[in-house]
Amino acid sequence: MKLLIIEDEKQLVKSMAQFLRQEGYVCEIAYTASEANEKILLFDYDCILLDISLPDGNGLKILEKLREKNKADGVIMITAKNSLDDRVKGLNLGADDYLPKPFFMPELNARISAVVRRKRFDGNNKIAFQEITVDLLAKTVMVSDTEVELTRKEYDLLIFLLANKNRVVSKNAIAEHLSGDDAELLDKFDFIYSHMKNLKKKLTEAGCEDYIKTVYGLGYKLTT
Repeated sequence: MKLLIIEDEKQLVKSMAQFLRQEGYVCEIAYTASEANEKILLFDYDCILLDISLPDGNGLKILEKLREKNKADGVIMITAKNSLDDRVKGLNLGADDYLPKPFFMPELNARISAVVRRKRFDGNNKIAFQEITVDLLAKTVMVSDTEVELTRKEYDLLIFLLANKNRVVSKNAIAEHLSGDDAELLDKFDFIYSHMKNLKKKLTEAGCEDYIKTVYGLGYKLTT
């Protein structure tokens, strides 16, 4: 899962990114509205953590731009404790949730998980596709009655494919989803081939049919 943290308080950003990366998220960071506007136009995110007060603009303008572009990224507003007007405006503009400062990191994690479930998986805690079942809360993967032990990257890759089932996802999109800003530093997508090969092998060894199809020249597709 890929997140964008839009926040100018660097110590808070450091704490958020450290905690969320330990929880398995890929985190990108924008300290200003101008950085944020560039990123939201170029990339897609599972959830955006949006500070309303930024040094060079109002976060609500970023939210407006997201919705004008019909982007489906989840948005959680990070607001001052007494900013009721901002919260109301943000929700009316299409924000999915808000969290007043100060907050506890486990609550932030729970709210992100809830937004992602609503946006990507119709609010379900479990995803079922043929004989594959994923528990999003426990982060477990079952093939029929067999639990499949996946690495964090393999799990993220499977979730990304499930969220885009029956659609071709490009190698670029997968690289950005799994590695965020670091995707540009990776050589020839070898890491994608490795993770994809290992994921397919583990699923088939557990008795799953091979639903992950290679679409030559384009990417991959999860389909029956």
